[in-house]
Amino acid sequence: MLDLDLDSVNASLRNASASDIVRWALSLQARTIATTSMGKNAAVMLHLVSEVDKSVPTIWVDTGYNLRDTYVVAERLIRDLELNIHVYSPQMTSERRNAIMGGVPTVDEEERHQEFTRQVKLEPFARALEEFSPDIWLTGIRREETEHRKTLDIVSLDNRGIIKVAPIFNWSEDDVEAYMEEHELPSCRHYFDPTKVHDGRECGLHTAA
Repeated sequence: MLDLDLDSVNASLRNASASDIVRWALSLQARTIATTSMGKNAAVMLHLVSEVDKSVPTIWVDTGYNLRDTYVVAERLIRDLELNIHVYSPQMTSERRNAIMGGVPTVDEEERHQEFTRQVKLEPFARALEEFSPDIWLTGIRREETEHRKTLDIVSLDNRGIIKVAPIFNWSEDDVEAYMEEHELPSCRHYFDPTKVHDGRECGLHTAA
């Protein structure tokens, strides 16, 4: 496991550009993955990482509940950015799960929703982690997105012992949109994450450990 002084690392990266943060993470020469949801502004992180090193494995957990728009834009990004993409899907199809579970559980149905989240997101991601055994995880999380994320920093350590590096951690929504516009990156206007249901909730990938 990498032994980093997180306080001094974060202090040194405080004013670094997102690209420089990606470069710093890759300079550690440890096993590194990037993750994507293929959500509305997913192209920002995909572009940032691919501009520095296209060989970084990008993990996409496809829940099976994405909308057509999401899949169309995802294929375009995979092709145009020449991503080293690895897609992990649930072991059961969404149609079969819907028949058994009666559709996507609401957040109020706590136990059913937890099991649903485990099946469509956490279990496929656990398989990805087992396969790649990363030391470093490049992630597009931003401070302002959820209460949990406000407790993190550009570089943080999760309970699995993986070092999470968030190059756009301090970006605002306006920063994200400006980057999308500047680089003419495609966005899926319609995106649905069945494990979050509404904004400001964690899907579990960043809190499961």
